[in-house]
Amino acid sequence: MAVVAPSGPVPEERLQAGLDVLRGWDLDPVVAPHVLGRHREFDYLAGTDAQRAADLQNAWCDPAVAAVLCARGGYGAQRMADLLDWDAMRAAGPKVFAGFSDITVLHQAFATRLGLVTLYGPAAAGVDFLKNARAQEHLRATLFEPESVRTVTAVPTGGTALVPGRARGVTLGGCLSLLASDLGTPHALAGARGGLLLIEDVGERPYRVDRYLTQLLRAGWLDGVAGIVLGSWAACGPYEELRAVLADRLGGLGVPVVEEFGFGHGEGALTMPLGVPAELDAGIGTLTFDAPVLS
Repeated sequence: MAVVAPSGPVPEERLQAGLDVLRGWDLDPVVAPHVLGRHREFDYLAGTDAQRAADLQNAWCDPAVAAVLCARGGYGAQRMADLLDWDAMRAAGPKVFAGFSDITVLHQAFATRLGLVTLYGPAAAGVDFLKNARAQEHLRATLFEPESVRTVTAVPTGGTALVPGRARGVTLGGCLSLLASDLGTPHALAGARGGLLLIEDVGERPYRVDRYLTQLLRAGWLDGVAGIVLGSWAACGPYEELRAVLADRLGGLGVPVVEEFGFGHGEGALTMPLGVPAELDAGIGTLTFDAPVLS
C-alpha cells in the first residue's frame, strides 16, 4: 500500500502512527517522497503541484502497489488533478484508492477518467483514524473482508429518515463544498442523476451549506438523483439549524434522504464505497451493496 499526500502537509508523528496501524494489518506501507513535504510559499500544500501529482501517479503506476491511501485531506487536489497522466494510470489497471474530504476531487476524477470504484474513508494520518477503533475496523473490513460490510448501517445513532423511502442507484459524492467547487471542471461528474448521493462536510455554517446545496440545485446537478445519504457535519453549527437547511434544500427533491449516517469528518467514520450499485432504505438507515465492493 502506497501512502500519498495529494493535498495538505502531514505531521510526521501522525504519519508514523498511521503506518503502524497499517503494518498491524500485515500491509507493507510505502511512503511517497513528498508526503512530509511542504510548499515553500504555500505552507498549506504538501510540496508543489507537480510533486504531489508525481507521487500519486508513480504510486498508482507501480506494479508492486495494490492500493493507494491518502495521508490526509486539506486543500490542493484541485491544483494537481490536471497534471496527472490519466492514460498511463488507466493502463496501470484497477487498484484500491481511498481518502476523504479534499480527496473528493480525485474520487470524481477516478470515476470519470478511470471508471473505478473508490473508497471514501479515513486517511492514514487522520486524527479520527488514529484514535478510533471503529474507523480502523471498518476500513480494514472493507479492504480484507468486503463480504462482511455489504450492508452498512448508520452509526452511532442508527440514522434518521429525513425523507422516508427506499431507492436504488450507484453511489457517488463526498465532501459537499468540494462537489460544489468542482462543478464544470474536466474531471467532475456531470450530475447525480440515477445515483445515491453521499454528502458530508466540516466547519461550514448552515448558510454556507445552504449556498453549496443551492448551487448544486441551480446547476441542475441534483436533477434525477435517486436518494441521498447524509454523513457527519462536524463544526457546522447547531444541528437543528443545519437540519432545517438540509430539509429545506433536499426535501423538495421527492427522494429518500437519511441523515446522521456516520461517515466523513465525524468520530468513528465509516468507509463508504463510491461507484457501486446499492439500495438505500432510509427508514431503517441501511445502505446495501449489490456485491462485495472490492470483489
